[in-house]
This record gives sequence, structure tokens and C-alpha cells, in this order.
Amino acid sequence: MGQVLLKSVRKSFGSAEVIPDLSLAIPDGSFTVLVGPSGCGKSTILRMIAGLEDVSSGTIKINDRDVTYREPSQRGIAMVFQSYALYPHMTVAENIGFGMILAKRPKAEINKRVGEAAAILRLEHLLDRKPKQLSGGQRQRVAIGRAITRDPQVFLFDEPLSNLDASLRGQMRVELAELHSKIGATMIYVTHDQVEAMTMADQIVVLNNGRIEQQGMPMELYIAPKTRFVAGFIGAPSMNFFEGSIASQHDCDALGVRPEHIGLRDDDGDLTGRIRHAEQLGSDTIIYVHHDDYGQITVRAEGNRVLDIGSTVHLTLPAEHLHRFRNGFRIQD
Repeated sequence: MGQVLLKSVRKSFGSAEVIPDLSLAIPDGSFTVLVGPSGCGKSTILRMIAGLEDVSSGTIKINDRDVTYREPSQRGIAMVFQSYALYPHMTVAENIGFGMILAKRPKAEINKRVGEAAAILRLEHLLDRKPKQLSGGQRQRVAIGRAITRDPQVFLFDEPLSNLDASLRGQMRVELAELHSKIGATMIYVTHDQVEAMTMADQIVVLNNGRIEQQGMPMELYIAPKTRFVAGFIGAPSMNFFEGSIASQHDCDALGVRPEHIGLRDDDGDLTGRIRHAEQLGSDTIIYVHHDDYGQITVRAEGNRVLDIGSTVHLTLPAEHLHRFRNGFRIQD
């Protein structure tokens, strides 16, 4: 189907090297998410796989076939962009089947493939509508349907949900995960949103300045981040980091603990601070505590916790949930 291998791939724009030397294996049938902050190189990597950007050096293989210098149409891929790129004068059915129409496929085959894609994406009742009559989520499903009819070996998604509102993004995450389960194709998905990465991927690749910081299953990265960068990027809210004397006590130069692992007491804790702000989200409450030495500390507590702004609280740091870092790398216990 769609194993993707990048070996010693480099990419420069003039004198600026954005991908210094990257090797990456994406297993056949996996849902791999490339995640990282803006400018980390994730979209550039996706575009090189697609053939929309030339590599400066290195090789790209899809199913053991060297596609490094092949045209996008010769790579067996289909790409879904952030913008839906639908033709406004065409119906949903015509948009979904556009690639097959261009290829002059038989009408019966086009109708069959469009019908199959529409059924998978629950678009059957919308086939006669124009894009302007659709919601944002429906338009994105049409764009995905157009990719499905190409029957690619690899699907490439470039931040496809970023134009949707929060509720639609949540719905589309579920639908994309279901789509992957149904068709079993290799999917490579780019996002800066670590929540999307955690909820959809079976493999996450965390990128930083064009380099792979860590690659693995979502919970592996959450439980055992290899670097301070990964520890701070994966998880919402982000991990708290403590330096100075408290880190020295634990034989490291930085100590990390996630907001959900910090205990909150009225007295007798490892650290004492005052509450600056509390966000009550229903199921839980995010509390921002000011500490004179360490600044802001974020704590996740029960949703029904009643707290007074400005009041003093005591925080506990359970030893079993502490992450020790030295020179940016996590110390294995």
C-alpha cells in the first residue's frame, strides 16, 4: 500500500537550510502526524513527499519506489489542503469526481467511485448541491472525497481543520479517524495542534527547527518525552518546568511536572503560591498560581473546586510524576 521512507533529506531555500538532515520511516497503513510549532519544517516535509517542493539532497521512496524527482501525479499520493479548493460552479458530485473526469474515465466508473466516496463521508444527500450551500465541515469532506476517488497509496493532509470552528474541528477529528479505520490507507497529517496529534495519530513525529525531536505513539511521548522540548509541546496545558534550587535537589538542571499531576492543598505542600486566575471548564478547572521564585505554575484540578483569587495555596509535586532534564534531555530513572 503506502510505506514512505525519507533518507538523509535536506532542504534549503537559498542560504537558509530549513531541513538539515532528516530520515523518517512512515509505516504502511499508519496515521502519522507531523507536529511542531510554526516554522519547524513540517509543511515543507509534506510538500517534498507530495513533489510540490524539490529536495536539495536525499531520497524519498513510496513502496520502495524512488519518487524523489517524479511529478506529483506519478507518486500515488492525494493531498488535502487547509483551503478546500473546490470549484464553486460545480456540484458536490462533480467536485468529488473531478480528477476522474480530467482523466476521461468512463461515466459509470466515475459515478460508482463518487457514490462510494460519498457513502464513506456521509455526503450522499448533498451530491447535487454547490459548495456555497455547504458548511465548512461539509466542504472539507468534499475535498477529502475528491482525494479518495484517486485511490492513492498515501493521503497527505496539510492542516485541513484549521479553518473550522472548535466544535467542527472536534467532529472532523472523529471523522478522519473513522475514515482511516475504514480504508486503511497510509495517512500523513500536518498540524501545529498537539491535541489533533494526540487524538488521531498512531504515530507522532515531533519536529523542531527541521529536526525530529521524538517519534512514537501518542502516550509514549506523553509519558516518556525524550527532551524538554517534547515534554513542553505535548500535553495541554503545557508541562511546568522548575529550575534553580528545586531542580538541584533532584540532581538535574530542570524539573518538569504536568498540571494534572500537581496536588493542591490548603496547607503543607512542596511549594506555596497565590491564585492569580482560575478557568472553570466544567469537568475540570485550570488554576494559575504565582510563585515568587518560579513565576506562573499551572494546575489542573477538579471541575467543582471553588477557589478565591489571591488566596494562598500549597502545591505538592508527586515524585512518581516528576521528569528530570539535563542539557535539554530527559534523565531516565
